Amino acid sequence: MKVLGVGNAIVDVLCKVDDQFIQDHNLTKGTMKLIDEQEFKKLLLNLKIENTVSGGSVANSIVGMSQLGDHVGFIGKVNSDDLGQKYIEGLKKENVEYFYKIKEENIPTGTCLILITPDSERTMCTFLGIAGQIDDQDIDEQAVKASEITFLEGYLWDEGGPTKAFGKALSFANKSAMSLSDPFCVDRHKSSFLDLVKNKLDIIFSNEKEAMSLIDAKSFDEVIEFGKSLNKLFIITRSDKGSMALDGDDVFETQAKTNLNIVDLTGAGDLFAAGFLHGYTNNKNPHESLKLGTEMASKIIQKIGARLD
Repeated sequence: MKVLGVGNAIVDVLCKVDDQFIQDHNLTKGTMKLIDEQEFKKLLLNLKIENTVSGGSVANSIVGMSQLGDHVGFIGKVNSDDLGQKYIEGLKKENVEYFYKIKEENIPTGTCLILITPDSERTMCTFLGIAGQIDDQDIDEQAVKASEITFLEGYLWDEGGPTKAFGKALSFANKSAMSLSDPFCVDRHKSSFLDLVKNKLDIIFSNEKEAMSLIDAKSFDEVIEFGKSLNKLFIITRSDKGSMALDGDDVFETQAKTNLNIVDLTGAGDLFAAGFLHGYTNNKNPHESLKLGTEMASKIIQKIGARLD
């Protein structure tokens, strides 16, 4: 198996909103906020649903890799409720192996409201549900050992069960990769993320804002110097400024694609990671892998949602 993803198994509910809706509900555009089930239902009352799809950051990346022809798998916790069943069906339809024994739980399957404003930016309100209850017992040791890379998401990191799940996955991984996921996650878990980045991971995916936040950088040059000092693959997406991969003193860069009909930025980072990891696990060099990541990201932002058809 090329890559095993470990992440939050979340059903994405996509809705178009105006900027006023974001302001009225005290949300910060372009970030993710954790909410409870009650708040989720309250927000949903005022929204028109555009689409519902199996999601979760790493799951999106894994599906993207499968669509590129890679043998991949996923571990994430769902309930045996209707949404949970649909989630698993969605993965199987995309030829993703699912390594979790589903059972009836007291907590429902997790859901994420993805609010898309007219500028195509997405703001997320996530009710983790049972996804946030993952622990080390849910990690399939054999699946981790059988994969070339175990890919984790920063969204998953939380005290208790999730950190134990993280630890077990990392302890059996042949190689480990992680997405920093969101500035909210970085700020919330800065010391833990720094430890993971410096001491436990082989490959790190970040956007510019997350990387700056991680080390409290005042300039992007500081990020580059930090990335070089890691002596491991540190991949940074920079929106319209393209992307780069740092590997010790080696710096690889590629330009962003232009003249795109951008409709929704949901999944841009997820599909970028899919393209990059597809290249990396098929013996492409970092520059070629960056190009593949850019290609996948440019496709997904021209449609609604985080899954290519």
